[in-house]
Amino acid sequence: MTLAVFDKIISDRGSRYAVSGGPARSREDVQALLAELKRNKRFAKATHNTWAAMLGGEAVRDDDGESGAAQIIQQMLERAGLDNHVIVVTRWYGGKHLGGDRFRHVVDAVRHYLAQADLSAGA
Repeated sequence: MTLAVFDKIISDRGSRYAVSGGPARSREDVQALLAELKRNKRFAKATHNTWAAMLGGEAVRDDDGESGAAQIIQQMLERAGLDNHVIVVTRWYGGKHLGGDRFRHVVDAVRHYLAQADLSAGA
């Protein structure tokens, strides 16, 4: 399994964002990719590692405390027609609440991943 990581892509009021992802065909694959990501101490200590995956047409996701963010990732995966894939948006909280901007940053992070990984079929 290959995990693509794009770190330090967004910074806003002290919060920093990264996006990662890779092919996943099962929940076990998703957990393995998350474990691989968190082997890096920086990602293990992140405030949120929010993710969503489409596995054989079934959506699975986890907000990891960033309420509503995983649903956005899932919707973007569905729009891109990207099955058997997981995308993780990582946030390190900077001390100031971002309000609705945090959702814009999740969208921008997923767009960055899709563009960089050349997976932007319909996103």
